[in-house]
Amino acid sequence: MTRPVDAEPAATQRSLPDRGGPVISTPYTRLAGVAAHLPDTTLTTAQVEDRLAERNPDLELPRGLIYEGSGVRRRHVASADDKPSDLAVRAVRSLLRDADLQPGDIGLIIYAGVCVDVIEPATGHIVAAKLGASCPVFDVRNACNSVLNAMEVADSLIRHQHYGRIVVCCGELPTAVTPWTLKDAAEFYTVAAAFTVSDAGAALLLEASPTPGVIAHRFVAQSADWDASVVPLHDMTNDLSTGLPSLGPLTIDSVKLLHGLKSIDPAIVHKGLAEHGLTWDDFAVVCVHQASLSVLWKQCETMGIPTGKVIVTISQHGNMVAATLPVQLAMAVQSGRLRRGDLVALLGVASGFSAGLLIARW
Repeated sequence: MTRPVDAEPAATQRSLPDRGGPVISTPYTRLAGVAAHLPDTTLTTAQVEDRLAERNPDLELPRGLIYEGSGVRRRHVASADDKPSDLAVRAVRSLLRDADLQPGDIGLIIYAGVCVDVIEPATGHIVAAKLGASCPVFDVRNACNSVLNAMEVADSLIRHQHYGRIVVCCGELPTAVTPWTLKDAAEFYTVAAAFTVSDAGAALLLEASPTPGVIAHRFVAQSADWDASVVPLHDMTNDLSTGLPSLGPLTIDSVKLLHGLKSIDPAIVHKGLAEHGLTWDDFAVVCVHQASLSVLWKQCETMGIPTGKVIVTISQHGNMVAATLPVQLAMAVQSGRLRRGDLVALLGVASGFSAGLLIARW
């Protein structure tokens, strides 16, 4: 018999300051805070189409296709001198300010962005240096599920008493590799998804708690169609002057993409709920990764998710990559749709393909 969500016995608390925050005997993990940073500068889809026409005067590119295929009306664009770590740091600073904490109070930083400042070292080091933090760091990357997987890792580390307070953060800067110059009109269809992405930073605070906060997480992967959605890494030999590899734009094989999405069994979600005696009606908010508006509504239909519980971000904020779920969570808290004690579900789908569900009591 599955134990009811709130039936776990309360744990006892002790303190290990060097691990950042309280360390609990037989602890649980709670989501203690969330923050987002969205650059003020935006581009509408019409402005994107205007720029494409200006940069490719000899090509006849279809207007309206970006919006029709994605539902994206607007996306955020960071400053030219911003790095992914800068977006993450701004979110972390807001997170710490809201929690009345200092960088020295953090036990561990997990950077979980798809976008990184450098190949080596971990971008988590750069985030820590900019914050003035001296705690351990490492990176977790799994496409748009990076933050969700980092939360899974953080929960395990807290439950095993390695750390009492962990910050998970990301800074997504996908517009930096937008392919404004195209070889031919056919290439537009291959890289069209690259015109839907948006820059964003996000941060989450996870702490040891004597009562359950993070209740469950389940993940699956179907990797056979990994090449359906790819940001290619080109030969570094032509880009040694910058010390960085040359990144290509996001490219999509639509047939493989559809096959990969269909290979993710929705039972992962239904079983995750059933194991804890939950239905969607028990949740105040359901955060769902959003690469396009039509796919979002299809996922809701397939999973039986009431659309009124979803935070829709794709239209006005674009595809924020791994920052999507924490940004939605921050919006839900800020708007009052999610209050302390409410249940929230985070549902992620990512290139590769992988899918994940995390259930928490806020």
